[in-house]
Amino acid sequence: MRFNVIISTGLVIIWLLSSFTLKHQPRVLSFDDLEPHLHFSNDTTYLVNFWASWCNPCVKELPAFEQIGQEYRDDRVKVLLVSLDFPKQIETRLVPFIEKNGIRSDVLVLNDPDANKWIDRVDAQWSGSIPATLIYNRESRSFREGVYTYNKLKEIVEQKLKLR
Repeated sequence: MRFNVIISTGLVIIWLLSSFTLKHQPRVLSFDDLEPHLHFSNDTTYLVNFWASWCNPCVKELPAFEQIGQEYRDDRVKVLLVSLDFPKQIETRLVPFIEKNGIRSDVLVLNDPDANKWIDRVDAQWSGSIPATLIYNRESRSFREGVYTYNKLKEIVEQKLKLR
């Protein structure tokens, strides 16, 4: 009987630890795997932010994206944070950054070193600098390099929601 309790307790602990770890584990994608996330045609508005944990302007704007994502989650607004961090630093830098900063949005790591091949496929006007953000829904699409403030993001999201 005691053995069954120990085994059951151990299994519960392993399940809890694995679910916590998986929650903060970003998915690593090639650009071909990421590209469909840039073209969904449904009733959701997407804010796709290209950033990196080593980019100070990117880090500065992340709280605004997180706040918008939480405030509008019931209004079919989804924030996707596409990290350009180095895949070799996911465990040592990116995951600790996500945990430390309480990032709740989906984090995808773009692992495609040939940026010249995919930058124009995100937006023809993108120079490649970050932060850069694609905001789209079924009715409209906009792309911008540079830092967003919470107020500017809120204004854009409100406009996009009116168009749906």
